Amino acid sequence: MTKKAKRRKKSRPSIASTADRHQLYELSVQCAEAEIDFVEDTFKSLRKRRARVFREDFCGTATVCCEWVKRGNKRRAIGVDLDPEVLEWGRANNLNRLSKKQRQRITLLRENVLEVETEQPDIISAMNFSYWLLQDRATLARYFKRVHAALKDDGVFFLDAYGGYDSHTEIVEEREIDDGGEGFTYIWEQAAFNPITHHLICHIHFAFPDGSKMRHAFDYDWRLWTLPEVRDLLAECGFGRVTVYWQGWDKHGEPDGDFKPATEAEADAGWICYLTAEK
Repeated sequence: MTKKAKRRKKSRPSIASTADRHQLYELSVQCAEAEIDFVEDTFKSLRKRRARVFREDFCGTATVCCEWVKRGNKRRAIGVDLDPEVLEWGRANNLNRLSKKQRQRITLLRENVLEVETEQPDIISAMNFSYWLLQDRATLARYFKRVHAALKDDGVFFLDAYGGYDSHTEIVEEREIDDGGEGFTYIWEQAAFNPITHHLICHIHFAFPDGSKMRHAFDYDWRLWTLPEVRDLLAECGFGRVTVYWQGWDKHGEPDGDFKPATEAEADAGWICYLTAEK
């Protein structure tokens, strides 16, 4: 190989330097189709009707809002987030893939979920543990009360949570992601946990086949809220029935993606669940 060819090879940019962190997130973390499957089926089961208006708090790139409007020409979605960068990315990369009529049925708001005013939705969703950004009881109660007031009279609030004894430890977990190309590695790091306050610091990193890494693609400063805390606070803020939906396991011991109502569960190392709070 000539020196000139060697110089060209060295100057080639790394995959990490050109990768899109939001695209990587959607490929490795978020499955809008499965999320909306659960939300729409559960709402119909609870209310014996179909929901029309869906609001996603902490909506990020609004991929879930997009999935909602794609499933019916009478459906409308409202996305609320404070971060202008992720909202703009969502407009450019997710909304732009929709038809003009579908885009017209989505409203994205750069506002605080503690203060936003919208039309009354059938459903409000706060997924991906996003409400854990609210780290004290008074603030989380304020948010839950705002959600309760914002929903229609028979509206339903959807949340998720995770836990298990691994959630209290400082760990690094890796998962290989097949993106149809060379693939990449998703790295979840629980970097710090305070058992007294349940203050939790987490990071998402990505690693690529060329050896490059995108470190701190996403950083999270959360409180690890427990299910009893969340359930009790939802009830105190006016919600009626609060239900936990627990994920089952397949014959290989892997999560099966099927969430069913539960009042008891095993003390697993790690678990994820959904919750509904009915107005």
